[in-house]
Amino acid sequence: MTDPSLARRMWHQLEPVHAPFWYAPEMFAEAAALGFDGEERWASYFAWRAAPLGAVGAERVASAFYSFSPRLIAAHFPADWETASPDRVLAARTRVVDRLYRTLLGDAVGELSEAADLAREAALAAPLAGRPLAAAYAAVPWPDEPHLVLWHAIGILREHRGDGHIAALLTAGLDPAEALVSFAAIGAASPATFATRGWTDAEWTAARDRLIGRGLLTPDGAAADGLRALRDDVERTTDDLAYAPWQALGADKAARLAELTTPLLVKALESGLLPSENALGIGKIPAPSR
Repeated sequence: MTDPSLARRMWHQLEPVHAPFWYAPEMFAEAAALGFDGEERWASYFAWRAAPLGAVGAERVASAFYSFSPRLIAAHFPADWETASPDRVLAARTRVVDRLYRTLLGDAVGELSEAADLAREAALAAPLAGRPLAAAYAAVPWPDEPHLVLWHAIGILREHRGDGHIAALLTAGLDPAEALVSFAAIGAASPATFATRGWTDAEWTAARDRLIGRGLLTPDGAAADGLRALRDDVERTTDDLAYAPWQALGADKAARLAELTTPLLVKALESGLLPSENALGIGKIPAPSR
């Protein structure tokens, strides 16, 4: 029996386990040591996330990241690689994860071997054709310690899902700015949260007007029924495209992975590192009906 909704349930389980990296004091300290602004999250974000791609330029990063304004990406590349090479960023990233998970779990960090093995099994089953970020992450050598393996495996799986989500948005005819405007319209997060993606007010308004012209938004900018149906299709397609690793792992092993990572999930949520509102819509957008 197939159950693509398992992909969404595992994303909700594992994304908060992975996400503290982007907000942790350890990340800011390592960013400063590399030469980035150690106070501002976005100063090093693009380098941390793009490093597996190698020293590529702004066009390739913007293509892979999709929802960020190409103008914002161009402000960081190639300058980020002049600050620190991708190899140095990847080495620093490993140090951040090591320190972060040890801070969150203490001595229990040594109890993640089974979870790491299961997550790695799922990640190795993720098809990489047409998935540029997932493929880049999969090409990074696997670390040795279980807690680092777990984080790396989740990174491959989340980028695999993200690459598929971009395919779903393209199929739905939603360009990068329209994707954010439509996501805000259905209540995933506020426009202020999506402002971090670098689009100007004029670009946001233009995207909103295009959606109004398609009948997806009402004249006052509220979500029309057609938009809700379209976004439901996008999420369903995203789940379908993200299902292969979880189908290969199997429901029982996935449930075991969820069980094993729950203590880390609880610690991540209790840490106060994760924002109450996020651009991914985690915790707000339910799985689409099937």
